[in-house]
Amino acid sequence: MYSHMMVGSNDMDRSKKFYDNLFKSVGGREAMVDPKGRLVYVHNDGIFMVTPPIDGAEATCGNGMTIGFAMESPDQADAWHKAGLEAGGTAIEDPPGVRENPGMNLYLAYLRDPDGNKLCALHRMD
Repeated sequence: MYSHMMVGSNDMDRSKKFYDNLFKSVGGREAMVDPKGRLVYVHNDGIFMVTPPIDGAEATCGNGMTIGFAMESPDQADAWHKAGLEAGGTAIEDPPGVRENPGMNLYLAYLRDPDGNKLCALHRMD
């Protein structure tokens, strides 16, 4: 259903440091930079991009929006979370851990990127 996800940034160098660390922590690569200066990450058949707003206005985060990244294990989610904190992210919500839901338990770790976008590492438990 989804083709890609894109967030805005007011500081592309800061965002590159943050997202490079996040993706490298789970086996991805550093960003490719396209001709418009956008950061492009391709990992596990997904595309994630960071851009300065095309309209020239300030980038803002979406209230109520969360971008979820699939993780292979709780350990990978923890490594992702740690990498994000070390690169300028902010821990939010409950600490990383299992959330029990009817019919499915999830391991979740939440961060805000340096521009305030809400991110989640998600591993579906067996």
